[in-house]
Amino acid sequence: MKDINPKRLAYFYEAVSLGTIRSAADKLGIAPSAISRQITQLEEELNCILIERHRKGVCPTEAGELLLKYFREATANEESCLSELRALKGLKTGHISLAIGEGFIGEIMSKVLPAFQAQYPALTLSVHVAGSNELIRKLEEDEAHLGVLFHPPHHHKLRSHEVSLHPLCAIVPPNHPLESIGRPVHLEDVIPYPLVLQEKEFGVRQLIGVAEFKHRVRLSPVMTVNSFALLKEFVLSDMGITILPEFVVRRELNDKTVISLPIEDPILSSGEVHIATRLGRQLTEAPLALLKHLQLWLRDFQAH
Repeated sequence: MKDINPKRLAYFYEAVSLGTIRSAADKLGIAPSAISRQITQLEEELNCILIERHRKGVCPTEAGELLLKYFREATANEESCLSELRALKGLKTGHISLAIGEGFIGEIMSKVLPAFQAQYPALTLSVHVAGSNELIRKLEEDEAHLGVLFHPPHHHKLRSHEVSLHPLCAIVPPNHPLESIGRPVHLEDVIPYPLVLQEKEFGVRQLIGVAEFKHRVRLSPVMTVNSFALLKEFVLSDMGITILPEFVVRRELNDKTVISLPIEDPILSSGEVHIATRLGRQLTEAPLALLKHLQLWLRDFQAH
C-alpha cells in the first residue's frame, strides 16, 4: 500500500462532501473525468474501494469514511499548528467559521460580534445561517468551528460547551383573544387560531413536534416557512400567531408590536440554546477566543 496522495485525497473529499463528481469538478474548476480518474488511482494505491456510485451521486464506503476522518483530522492538525504559530504573535491573524440559527442573528450581530471584533480586529469570520439539521452537519464535517443552535437533538458527535434555558411562548398580535384567558396558554388553546410554523429541519419546530406527539395534539399551520423573518411578519401583519422563544422577537416585544404569552407545557418549557463543537475537535486560538466570548454572552443572555 502506497502513501496517501494529498491531491487525490482532496479530490475524494470534495466529491464525497458535495455528493457528486460534477459538483466537485465545478468547485475545483476541472473536468469530472479528472476527478474520477484521481479517485480511481487513489483506490488502486490504497487497494480498497472508497466510494459507491448511485443514481444521485456518490457516497463513501466504510473505507472511505475512515479516509474522510483522516483528512478532517489532518486538516484540523494543520490548522492547529498554524494557529499556535499565529498565537506567538498575539492572535493578530486567523479565521473563524461560525454557524448559527437564523433566530440568533439579531443578538449575535448586534451584541456578540461587534464586541468581539473590537477586541480582535485582525481576525476574520465566516457566518453561516441554516436550520438545525444543516448546522449539525456543518459542525460534524468541520465546515464550522462553532455552532449556536436552538435545542439540537442529542448527537453523539457534538459537544455542548454552554447551555441556556429558553422556553417557547405563544407570540401573538396585541389584543389577541389568547391574552384574555387568564392563565398560561395550553398547546390546545392555539388550535382555533391561524398559525404559522417553521419547516421541520428547524430546532423550534422539532421541539413543537415532540410536544404534539406527547399530548396527542396535531397543530395544523396555515403556513410553513423556512425563515424567522416570515414568522414575525405573519404576526406583525395580524395574520395569526406563532410559537417561538422570546429572544427571536426581542425587538418587537420592546416595541410592543407583538405580545409573548407563556405556554404551560414541560416540553415547550425545556427549550435550550447550545454553543457546540464537534466532539473531539481541538479548537485553535481564534475559535477558542470566540467560544469564550459566546459563553459569556449566553450566560448574560439567560440572566436577562
